[in-house]
Amino acid sequence: MIARPEYIARLLDFKDKQLIKVITGVRRCGKSTLLEMFRDHLRARRVAESRITYLNFEDMDNQDLTEAPALHKYVGKRLVKGKMNYVFFDEIQMVREFPRVVDSLFIKKNVDLYITGSNQYFLSDELATLLTGRYVTINMMPLSFKEYVSYYDDSVSTERRYEDYLRYSSFPFAVELNRDLSRVKDYLGGIYNTIVMKDVAARRKIIDLSALDRVTRFIFDNIGNLTSIKRISDTMASSGRKVSVPAIESYFLSLQDAFMVYRAKRWDVKGKRQLLINDKYYVVDIALRSFLLGEKSLELSHALENVIYLELVRRGYEVYVGKVGDLEVDFIALKYGVPEYYQVSATVREKAALERELAPLYRIKDNYPKFLLTLDRDPPAYHEGIRSANALDFLLGTAP
Repeated sequence: MIARPEYIARLLDFKDKQLIKVITGVRRCGKSTLLEMFRDHLRARRVAESRITYLNFEDMDNQDLTEAPALHKYVGKRLVKGKMNYVFFDEIQMVREFPRVVDSLFIKKNVDLYITGSNQYFLSDELATLLTGRYVTINMMPLSFKEYVSYYDDSVSTERRYEDYLRYSSFPFAVELNRDLSRVKDYLGGIYNTIVMKDVAARRKIIDLSALDRVTRFIFDNIGNLTSIKRISDTMASSGRKVSVPAIESYFLSLQDAFMVYRAKRWDVKGKRQLLINDKYYVVDIALRSFLLGEKSLELSHALENVIYLELVRRGYEVYVGKVGDLEVDFIALKYGVPEYYQVSATVREKAALERELAPLYRIKDNYPKFLLTLDRDPPAYHEGIRSANALDFLLGTAP
């Protein structure tokens, strides 16, 4: 198993706290494995097996427990009195009326509860209202570049490993396919079809699967580009396939709920306000884009931008696309209300490219950190307070 220390650390932070630990994330990002690692951690600290209950509701062996009363009765019989019991529900959304079970177990003083789900849908308004103040969400993603590199023990260069990361996928199981592109594509195809059919189409009752597929392809083909829902509607209408703006908006929200697509809203730096049109979208895995669109080219800068966006989200930032007058800052990353500014480019070795990337950062007159991340292997430098660094070093946590 690939170590996921950041997620384990978060679970440990909330261990034995009277909060439900809700782990969300795209299918096959490693949620079940994370729960397995955490159970191993408990066992290593001499927590008796009798005090650990784990149920995966995608397992047909647990089919009889997908009704709330049956599940509640089963767990209740297993609880050890006078001791803390650790209860893990994997893919809990498959249990009918599961909020009743979760709420009932929460109020027991000797239950530490962990639940996972593959989409935001299971954290519906009803559940969120019922559990207000009672849960903490841990958003899990496929492997970061640092986690991906940690799997290998060889002398391959960081640059080559990054190429593999983009080509052979960041989904954890993909590393076990030994960079066999055909097998990786088959695996990604299964993930894609499961997400679209189960987490999007079925749950949202979408009938027009062809339109959903076309919208998905459009997003995947335009990562890093300013995009509006009306523009997509107009593009589809011009090709002879009319899809309403509300329908497309529903598809967008569904893809985000399934964690296949991430939306970066725009922020006016000078006006200090969020802009309501022309957001950017990023995909959960670049190799998934290659599966869906074939070997359709993607600019190195846009691929890197996608990877950096996901990394900033992993690190707990709220990430926006910045507008400074008529110029654009790739990312404004906020944490506790404090901004950091990032420009991302494959290379700035040419003077014109360097000046173009620095220009929007020069216009921002505050003293918060500003970074230029590239794939260039040059010594870190400062440009009037703007720190330039290698993007792969940034992803590995060694710079800046």
